[in-house]
Amino acid sequence: MLFQSSLRKELARSFGATLVVLITIILTIVLIRTLGLASKGQVNPQDVMLLMAYATIGRLPTILSLSLFVAILSTLSRLYRDSEMVVWFSSGRGLSSFVAPVLRFSWPVLLVIAASALWLLPWTQEQTQELRSRYQQRSDLDRVAPGQFQESSDGSRVFFINRDSERKSGNDIFITTRERQARSVVTAQSGSIEQLPDGQVLKLEQGQRLEFQDPGSEQPVALRVSQFEVYGARIGGAKPLNRDATSFKLLPTLELMRTPSRPHLGELAWRVGLALSGINLVLLAIAMAHANPRAGRSGRLILAIFTFLVYSNLMTLSQNWVSSGVMGFAPMMLMLHGGFLAVALLWLTSRHRAWSLAGLPGRWLGRMRQGARA
Repeated sequence: MLFQSSLRKELARSFGATLVVLITIILTIVLIRTLGLASKGQVNPQDVMLLMAYATIGRLPTILSLSLFVAILSTLSRLYRDSEMVVWFSSGRGLSSFVAPVLRFSWPVLLVIAASALWLLPWTQEQTQELRSRYQQRSDLDRVAPGQFQESSDGSRVFFINRDSERKSGNDIFITTRERQARSVVTAQSGSIEQLPDGQVLKLEQGQRLEFQDPGSEQPVALRVSQFEVYGARIGGAKPLNRDATSFKLLPTLELMRTPSRPHLGELAWRVGLALSGINLVLLAIAMAHANPRAGRSGRLILAIFTFLVYSNLMTLSQNWVSSGVMGFAPMMLMLHGGFLAVALLWLTSRHRAWSLAGLPGRWLGRMRQGARA
């Protein structure tokens, strides 16, 4: 009981500290990336915090897996380094006896990883895509920012409007339009928005309209200038929200299983792989735990990060192979995750029984001699 309680307490402290550090790093990276998208006009600046939350939840399986892996590895390595592991080994505890208490501590985290990978991940991607699509498909007038030149949704107009506080009227209006081989520039002192049954109309007052042929057209250049007191310009409204139903990354896991096409199986291999990788990383952390005074404390941490990166890249490669039809879903899952599980169990068994590669030929020859004598 003392063995398990002390181990769980130290694992909890290490896991909590690692999780806080990783979430802080991820939030910083996501914040910089989201602010860059907002400055380019690809996302709504008011949705930055919401997009950050969705991005963090979408990366939750990876964050939890890495936090659990580093926490177990650092805790058991600390036991080796402070010679506490010798005490447990002297009392009849082998390395395999750490598997049960570590799994008792890890199973709630592994359950959250599986739920996040299978259900939360597609939901966050769908919400993020919906926010970005809704912002990109807003009306032309909603795109206009006071004091800034803004292009319309179809790229045929450029607006400049100084709006008032009510956002229904403005002054110093500039609109340039390109249609076929003709261009026009409209300027007005003031204007207001009127909502008609067939769309929005920008009503301009006290201005002029300059119309001319495109210099690159075959027709002779013609210039026409007209003054107006009232001029109506029809503005494109908001486009209907078009959800990409064929995007397999947005589909729920059950939908991927109902329609097992190659892209769907590739995405399913990625999601299921995130859940299975957590179990394999727990066993790998127990097997890799060791303390080498010459390597320093950062040696095992570097090895842990390298192992995690290799595993993640192999999962990405497996997703691409299943999507392209290079390998089937079941053979790829068995080869990748089953292979990592076999390596972890073999490594753990060799550490528990103190096997050595240098001593294996001698033991094999000794057993051969005993068999010959018998």
